[in-house]
Amino acid sequence: MRGMVLGVDRDGREGRITGDDGQRYWFQPDDWSDRTGPSVGAQVDFEVSNGRALRIYHVPGTVAPVPAPVASERRRPRKDKVAAALLAFFLGVLGIHRFYLGRTGSGIVMLLLTCTVVGMLVTGIWALVDFVRYLVMDEDDFHRRYG
Repeated sequence: MRGMVLGVDRDGREGRITGDDGQRYWFQPDDWSDRTGPSVGAQVDFEVSNGRALRIYHVPGTVAPVPAPVASERRRPRKDKVAAALLAFFLGVLGIHRFYLGRTGSGIVMLLLTCTVVGMLVTGIWALVDFVRYLVMDEDDFHRRYG
């Protein structure tokens, strides 16, 4: 049967297709048989079983709109600047706040520097500067920089 993708939920776990027969059918990402995946408005060919669309393909020769996001493409959760500041203040010499913000390289450097007395002094100052920077930084600027 032929039809059109009506929508996909935000988590990409379920979607709806309207068939040429006027009925609506639900589907899951595993029901797709091509690499492109679901996209709202796409013309598709599919089989029906108990109100569910199975073995779904895009109709050859039709241009598929931009694919809808699926669960694996969800955005990362936003980092909290207060949490980052507190981690910098309490565990900063170990670089834990850097790991939290996705700055693994500098987190490893801070962790390795902490093994020496001079390095601990350096990472202590570094963490204190980070702590103040995070608190003073504008919320939008923080999220732009650290995701």
